[in-house]
Amino acid sequence: MKKGYRLFWLLSAVFLLAVPAFAGEVAPGTGAGQQTLTEKMLFLALQVGCIMFVAKLGGMFATKLRMPSVLGELASGIAIGPYALGGLGFGSGVFSHGVFPLPAAGSGVPVTPELYGLCTIASVILLFLSGIETNLKMFLRYAFAGSMIGVGGVLASFFLGDLCAVYLLPKLVPSFANETLSIFHPAALFMGIMSTATSVGITARILSERKVMDSAEGVSTMAAAVIDDVLGIIVLAIGMGIIQAKGATGSGGAVNWGPIGKIAAQAFGIWLGGTVIGILAARRISWLLKLFKSPLAVATLAFGLSLIVAGFFEAMGLTLIIGAYVMGLALSRTDIRYVVQENLQSVYTFLVPVFFCVMGMMVDCHQLISKPVLIFGGIYTLLAVAAKVIGCSVPALFCGFNTLGSLRIGAGMIPRGEVALIIAGIGLSSGYLTSEIFGIGILMTLVTTVVAPPCLVGLFDVKRGGVRNQESDRRKDSAPLSFAMPTESAATLMMENLIKVFRSQGFFTSLLNPDEDIWQVSRNETEITCSRKGNKLIFECQPEDRQFIAMAINEVVASLNTLAHDLAQPIKTGQIATMIKPKKNEIVPPHKDEAVRLIHQFLYLPNLKVSSFRELINVMTGEMYKKGLIRNLDRSRAAIQEREHGQSTGLQHGIAVPHGRTDAVEKLVGAVATIGSPDGVPGYETMDHLPVRVVILTISPVAAAGPYLRVQAYLSALLTNPSTSAEKFVSCTTPESMRQFLVG
Repeated sequence: MKKGYRLFWLLSAVFLLAVPAFAGEVAPGTGAGQQTLTEKMLFLALQVGCIMFVAKLGGMFATKLRMPSVLGELASGIAIGPYALGGLGFGSGVFSHGVFPLPAAGSGVPVTPELYGLCTIASVILLFLSGIETNLKMFLRYAFAGSMIGVGGVLASFFLGDLCAVYLLPKLVPSFANETLSIFHPAALFMGIMSTATSVGITARILSERKVMDSAEGVSTMAAAVIDDVLGIIVLAIGMGIIQAKGATGSGGAVNWGPIGKIAAQAFGIWLGGTVIGILAARRISWLLKLFKSPLAVATLAFGLSLIVAGFFEAMGLTLIIGAYVMGLALSRTDIRYVVQENLQSVYTFLVPVFFCVMGMMVDCHQLISKPVLIFGGIYTLLAVAAKVIGCSVPALFCGFNTLGSLRIGAGMIPRGEVALIIAGIGLSSGYLTSEIFGIGILMTLVTTVVAPPCLVGLFDVKRGGVRNQESDRRKDSAPLSFAMPTESAATLMMENLIKVFRSQGFFTSLLNPDEDIWQVSRNETEITCSRKGNKLIFECQPEDRQFIAMAINEVVASLNTLAHDLAQPIKTGQIATMIKPKKNEIVPPHKDEAVRLIHQFLYLPNLKVSSFRELINVMTGEMYKKGLIRNLDRSRAAIQEREHGQSTGLQHGIAVPHGRTDAVEKLVGAVATIGSPDGVPGYETMDHLPVRVVILTISPVAAAGPYLRVQAYLSALLTNPSTSAEKFVSCTTPESMRQFLVG
């Protein structure tokens, strides 16, 4: 590992480890209560900027550890929150109480209203896009097994979470010490609701990595996870209705079932009625939005409509996220769903990490690490894990699965995610949850997300089937199909075009995991999971669907070959030579300052004698490897050969600029060589057919933008100028004279 990376991770570790040392009590209302409007906007801009950077770093760190990025975003929020580093003041001005000061007492949440408002918008887009990605046909197709498993998991999670709060909150959490709770107490209800929803994305990633997405357990788990999220929304709607019912205060004594039943039925009716009306009106809505022509306008207005519907649901006594999910579910069967998904992706990428980070900021570190809260949180988390395993495994036993298969399904339903965090945030902002209980909800989400992958992997490592009657498992003969492309970039392009082909054939496509590029494609009885691993495309499907996939691949390959042929024909090298011909009296090449700084570090090789292009590349990269400029010879040479295969990098005036992109380097590196023979490099074509005498080789990293084009443009302009021509440069006989010629 390079020194810069070691320093980065060391500073990150010190930053995170410093949190407990600085965490402590912060007086409420000391920082944000008396701010002017200008100061509020100043804080909002600074806070959002800090959150974006910290959330991104946390997500990258979690991904580096092969964990979901949401864990890093939550941990980052805890670190910079008002109860930790964000509450440390400096100076005597507006920052005397920190960058993230606690707002005035009674605000409900430990962040400013402006920041919480942005967080609320993020929760709306999160649930809106979740609704769009819900496959109604799969929901109905696996309605029986998925519903049995989903209902079992939701009921077990809700009641265990609720009862845990009823019996243990008064005994272990000081703020509830003098209360007698019933199962309808708001805190108990939210503790139950928080533990219901499963994270579909985390489960999908694990199943895809194990290549079991298309197994009986995989399909049933995904169907149950989708149904689980829908049921979680319904339970939230009913729970909010119960909380508002007269008499459901949570105090001891008789429970007035009349108002409870009435308002619960009303909440369920509003959800169901809104969903049915939305689905029936979806095509009309789609037609109306398409009148605006622009795909970006269609997606923007669809999101605006989801905000309006979310507001109506909030006004009717439910929550914003229920309305957002209903609007997304309604549009999931329309032809604009892909337009909305793709054009809102950048908004999603910006807002959702902010949401998770702000959720972490609302955790009171001081209260969370107290012994009573940790004991209660540990018990609650264990019950949340057990509830999904037991609640989902038992129904699975009655749906044709054996004990192993049932445990696999139960383990796949363990991780909680976005919906659980949103529900916790609603409870905190509404005053139904205290900061301790909110922190416990975050703790449960973190732990279940961490423990689920090893449990699921371990169960699938057991080489036995999960279906009781193996003959009835129509997926037992299915095996992943693999199709290799020449390069990773070609595989990415192939995947994009395949998804378009599937959509054109009426298939429902859903991006299960953007980080892993995992897609689910479905239509009627066909279920296909597509993923990309490097330069390979992997398909998990039924045996009878293999022919269809082969035909789709053939269609895309033919289209790409035609595109490649079309691109190769009209662009003539003579036209490029005319374009880069130096202008009259042009003396100072472009990009000089940056290029000079970079080429100072290049390797210089005078008077090489080689017999072919391959030997030239081998010699130059070999010398670069000896100097420590590249980490892997084979990958570096393959990257250059790949680029040369598309079109020769020989320019004019005997200049050639071979280059490539690979993870074998961390920054732009290069070497400049002159060829000793007047005949140049045999077989190396140039635009003006002159022999190659000057070679400028550069290698850039894949993941970062490299300025190799600017460097090559500078050197090409320099060496085609009459006063500093390539012919004069060839006369340089030492590395230092070559360097001085180019940078002088």
